[in-house]
Amino acid sequence: ASKLATSSSERSEVEEDVNEKNAGIVRDLYDALALGDAKTVHRILAPDLEWWFHGPPHCQHLMRFLAGLSARKRLLFSPQSVTPLGNRVFVEGLEVESQYWVHVWTVENGLVTQLREYFNTSLFVAEFKLNSSSISTSSSGGFPVWQSCLCLSDENSMPALLLAI
Repeated sequence: ASKLATSSSERSEVEEDVNEKNAGIVRDLYDALALGDAKTVHRILAPDLEWWFHGPPHCQHLMRFLAGLSARKRLLFSPQSVTPLGNRVFVEGLEVESQYWVHVWTVENGLVTQLREYFNTSLFVAEFKLNSSSISTSSSGGFPVWQSCLCLSDENSMPALLLAI
């Protein structure tokens, strides 16, 4: 029994290390975007980055920036929370114009391979409540569920964004 407990404990530590490493990679990406450090951005992003964008077309700031279609030299995001879950890192925050956004980054072997970008999420309303944490996994080993945290304050009328990944 103690061998199983040690194995489970070691697995948990490895998962925690992977989570923190992936979160660090994503934080480095936001720092590089803010500094206009194209070399670091290109080092972190996979050349065949898969991109999903949900929101108004005029809010595709990041896509235009990375595709070289923007005159901006740097891109400022204000991440309010960074939550790693395995190979995915959930980041929510406010854009300079105070528009709410959520980025879900997939990190594989130290590279960002996918981005799901949800911008101006008041367009996406979900009526679902989670008990305590913003992340949950069903007891049957199902998919993870993540709920935005910024919208949970009593003063905020913004609807929550719920993602099942």
